Amino acid sequence: MARQHARTLWYDRPKYVFMEFCVEDSTDVHVLIEDHRIVFSCKNADGVELYNEIEFYAKVNSKPVWLSVDFDNWRDWEGDEEVELAQVEHYAELLKKVSTKRPPPGMDDLDDDSDSADATSN
Repeated sequence: MARQHARTLWYDRPKYVFMEFCVEDSTDVHVLIEDHRIVFSCKNADGVELYNEIEFYAKVNSKPVWLSVDFDNWRDWEGDEEVELAQVEHYAELLKKVSTKRPPPGMDDLDDDSDSADATSN
């Protein structure tokens, strides 16, 4: 039986690239991580041998059909700094509004007679 590729999802973060090889009930799992590549192999529940080899920073002429972007975890890094800066500025504004000390409310509208009227009626 010929080897097949395992379905693979990937996404990146500033310092890391995450890869998920999607195989249910895998056995005989082997993972080799080298400076220039990663090799994943295993057998699925039906005994089919799965094999993936991914070269890092290699020129890819066509995307393998078994490699997909994990859009649930994907972030578009272009312009991301501007979004984060806007969020920080918004948060700073909110903190400024909350932390600004204002004078206590005036109590001129309270009637001093109301306290004495309550005391005399008892």
